[in-house]
Amino acid sequence: MKVQPYKIEFLEKASQIPDDLWEVCFRAPGEGRWWYEAVEQSGIDDQFTFFYGLIKHLGSPVGIVPVFVMDMPVEQVAPQEFLRILELIGKIGPSVLRQRTLFVGSPILDESRVALLSHVNRPAALLALQIALEAKAGQLRASLIIWKDFPESSSAEMDWLSHQRRLFRVVSLPNTMVELQSRRKEDYFAAMTGSRRQNLKRKLRRSRERVALNVEIVQRPDAKTLDDIFALFWQTYEKSPSKFERLSRKFFEVFAEKQATLFILLREKVTSELVAFKLCFDMGERLVSLFIGMDYSRPKEWMLFFRLWEAAIDLALSRGFTTIVSGRSSYDVKIETGHTLVRLNNYCRHRNVLLNTIYGMIAQRLDWASLDEALGRLPENASRGVHSPN
Repeated sequence: MKVQPYKIEFLEKASQIPDDLWEVCFRAPGEGRWWYEAVEQSGIDDQFTFFYGLIKHLGSPVGIVPVFVMDMPVEQVAPQEFLRILELIGKIGPSVLRQRTLFVGSPILDESRVALLSHVNRPAALLALQIALEAKAGQLRASLIIWKDFPESSSAEMDWLSHQRRLFRVVSLPNTMVELQSRRKEDYFAAMTGSRRQNLKRKLRRSRERVALNVEIVQRPDAKTLDDIFALFWQTYEKSPSKFERLSRKFFEVFAEKQATLFILLREKVTSELVAFKLCFDMGERLVSLFIGMDYSRPKEWMLFFRLWEAAIDLALSRGFTTIVSGRSSYDVKIETGHTLVRLNNYCRHRNVLLNTIYGMIAQRLDWASLDEALGRLPENASRGVHSPN
């Protein structure tokens, strides 16, 4: 009988994994143990249960994969045009409308990966991981497994794994990024099309004519500032059409203490009131923007989104970042500001063979336009099939 050399042990805390493995698999200054420990402490465990797959080869640790479990309401993630089909299926099996799901990845990050040492046989390790995930899903009574938001660079190995274990691919909302060719702001504008460059400069000029704002780059903000930040975040969250994670003030409090965390704050000059913020992370050459908040009671003519973006550009240029990663929302304005789209895919498996087949058929009909109306209006040259470097 052939011995399977790869085994997976599921652990509940990042601290249970050897420090040296974290350091090699998730090299600084990217997301590493510090990130996942902060997520554990951030007050979202009422929505998610976190685990870590420790991948071993002949008993020796060789890789790490973050995973989490949530009870996922189907209306929260299904495109509207397919929701009716799922609701009909739900009349036969109500559990379809709220499925316990085991995810590979993190609920906060926009891109996932399985971190393995360089000498590891990746296909063999991924196959062992999928088999272990199926067993873990059975223990947790999770009907669905989703490898969440994997980049196009993973397609070959994930397509192979899908063939081996009956997974189907589902297109995901793309990430957004801007690559900076130099430390000169003029070069950022020059890289844009003429019409977009003129449009952005016009909006920034009109915003300045209507409101004077002070820009602050802050680490470890005080309690009053955190209160104001969270209030603006909640305004934006309430207006968002798509809601996956629901953050509390504690999330911002925990991450504010991390060295990599940067807050971009916009204050009205006359009153010093906070009117917008952007939460960013220093990830080496990348400035990663995950959350923003704006005061929607302010006049639309202030165009706070564009002032926030200009502040992010100024920050990136002044500190030598080569890439700004901006997340998966507000695609219209991100294309206006020179972002390109980064293709991501989910890989899924339902334990019920019939439902797995039905979901797979639905997945084949999904595209960006069915996930977000704004994406359906974008030109083809707005997209790219690469991922931002880890």
